[in-house]
Amino acid sequence: MNKLVSTLSILATAYASGTFAESSTNDHWTQIKQQAEGQTVYFHAWGGSQEINRYLQWAGKELQSQYGVTLKHVKVTDIAETTTRLVAEKAANKNTGGSVDMVWINGENFKSMKDNELLFGPFTQNLPSWEFVDKTLPIDVDFSEPTEGLEAPWGVGQLVFIHDSESLYNPPKSFSEMLSYAQAFPNKLSYPRPPEFHGTSFLKSLLIELTKNDATLQKPVNEDDFQTLTAPLWQYLDKFHKVAWRGGKQFPAGTSETIQLLDDGQIDLAISFNPNAVYSAQASGKLADTTKAYALESGALSNIHFLAIPWNSNASAGAQVAINFLLSPEAQSRKGDLNVWGDPSVLSSQYLSGSAKNTQQFKSVGEPHPSWQAALEKEWLKRYGS
Repeated sequence: MNKLVSTLSILATAYASGTFAESSTNDHWTQIKQQAEGQTVYFHAWGGSQEINRYLQWAGKELQSQYGVTLKHVKVTDIAETTTRLVAEKAANKNTGGSVDMVWINGENFKSMKDNELLFGPFTQNLPSWEFVDKTLPIDVDFSEPTEGLEAPWGVGQLVFIHDSESLYNPPKSFSEMLSYAQAFPNKLSYPRPPEFHGTSFLKSLLIELTKNDATLQKPVNEDDFQTLTAPLWQYLDKFHKVAWRGGKQFPAGTSETIQLLDDGQIDLAISFNPNAVYSAQASGKLADTTKAYALESGALSNIHFLAIPWNSNASAGAQVAINFLLSPEAQSRKGDLNVWGDPSVLSSQYLSGSAKNTQQFKSVGEPHPSWQAALEKEWLKRYGS
């Protein structure tokens, strides 16, 4: 009887102190690691940056050597392509053995995947690396949509412009100044062609300035609000395109092309969603040492970008191990290294090393509701896409 009482007492103490729960969590993670060994994770992610591609190659080598997990980077131009594929698999009742194991997403695509029940989880708080994440960042929402543990934060994005301080000492500090500059110096400014991510971000940031960040932008879009609020946007673009690079008849394909055009002297401002991209471009010889990144006076359109796992992943254990590694101090410190990628980290700085500890960030401007993105892209293509 005394033994029984003693055992119950020990168990009660373990529960009260959290030791039992911690042991259970450790056992759970050990099982996931065992299941992950030998799995191949097909990771759908944007492939338009050599720096990012090289970083993922490094991560793949580390995952293979440390965990026996093979990471295959499936390079996509727009993650919406992957969303379409997953919707088709859902419609065909392919609930196991899916072709996608992990995705790099945010905003509109996250909401679409969540609404269509295409996501595995919640899983984030089961990751051992979760303890390192900076919980003061807005990791609980993605473009105003609650994440609910269905995606893990990976990095911080901010819309910035890059200029050569030797040829453009005092760059435009607002979109109003940008239009004046374009009219004074025709053929020297542009932006990526929507629906490319950076091009659409340019539109959203411009709309926020023109509407003084109207509260309606935080709500699901409706036709009447859209027509009223976007009228100044199209008026602005009609003027801007007349004096833009190539007369607004052609647009750069993405951030990499704007950086190339800046380096070639064809345009005076490149665009990026990484405030530290200028450093990695300088390190690889793509930009002069005199180039600098800056945000507009009102701040930089900002968001967290995330990693998620489809509901029918063929390697959900491997994907969890991969995401956990990508959130580790080792991987986040390398990702934040200004000579590697320079992507601002989602970890508390105390866990970071090297230049990742001090990556540059600007004053933040929040994203509109994700429904505005599709509406803006559709209208832009209708007006300027042909």
